[in-house]
Amino acid sequence: MEGLRVGGVNIRRGGRNIVAGAQFSAPAGKVTGLVGPNGAGKSTLISAIVGIERPEAGELTFEGANLVAMGRRERAGICAYVEQSASTEERLSVADVVALGRIPHLPAWAVGLGTDDETVVAEALEKVGMARFAGRQFSTLSGGEQQRVHIARALAQEPKLLVLDEPTSHLDIRAQLQVLHLLGGLAKAGGTVLLALHDLNLALRFCDWLVVLDAGQVVAEGRPAEVLREDLLASVYGVYARLIEGPGGPVIAYEGTV
Repeated sequence: MEGLRVGGVNIRRGGRNIVAGAQFSAPAGKVTGLVGPNGAGKSTLISAIVGIERPEAGELTFEGANLVAMGRRERAGICAYVEQSASTEERLSVADVVALGRIPHLPAWAVGLGTDDETVVAEALEKVGMARFAGRQFSTLSGGEQQRVHIARALAQEPKLLVLDEPTSHLDIRAQLQVLHLLGGLAKAGGTVLLALHDLNLALRFCDWLVVLDAGQVVAEGRPAEVLREDLLASVYGVYARLIEGPGGPVIAYEGTV
C-alpha cells in the first residue's frame, strides 16, 4: 500500500501562499513526522489533508484514491484527525466523546451503538489509559486528559490514515511516550500515521520518516537522522545544534542561536 501522497499542494490566504507546491509521501506502515518552525504551514497543510480546507492546486491521494473528491462520510471512513486543541461545552461523558468515532461506521438509521461498537470504544480508552474516566464529564478533565480522549476517539474510528496536529503538546512526558509508542504500534500494524511535531528529539526518536516544512515549502524529506543535519537546523530553525549518540540512539544537542 502506498499510503498518503501530497502532490504540488498550494493553499493561499490573504493573497499569499501559506503552502506552496508541497510534495511528499507518508508511507503506509510508518510514522511520518511533519516538522518546521512556527508559521511554516504545518497546520494549514494538515487541514487540507483532512478535508477542512480545500487546496487551490495539487493532489491529495490515499492508497490511490482522491481525498479531495471524497464526501465527508467517505473520508471519515478512511481518515481520523486529532486537533492540536479541541474542547466542548456539551455535557458529554468521556465514553460519549470516544463513541463519536464510531459514527462513520454506523448505518444512517442507527439509534445507538451496537455491542461491537461499545467494545471498540472501551478498547480505545484502554489504549490511552483513560478507561477509568469513561463515566466522567469530558469538560471536567485537564487539557492533557482531554487530548488523550480525543486520541481514543480517533482510534475508535479505526482509520487507515491517522493525522494528528501536535498530539503531545498538552501531555506530560510519560503520556507523550505512551502515545508515541501507541502510534508506532498502529503504524507497524499497517496503518499510515502523519503527525505534526515541534519537539525534534521526539521526532528523531519515534518517527520513521520526516518531512521538513519551511515557509510553506517542503525543504527536506527522508529518515530523521539523515534529514536533521546541522546545516538544516541552522537554516530552517536558526539554531546551532549537532547530533550526538545517546543511550537510545542519536539526539540533538542545541548549542545556541544563529
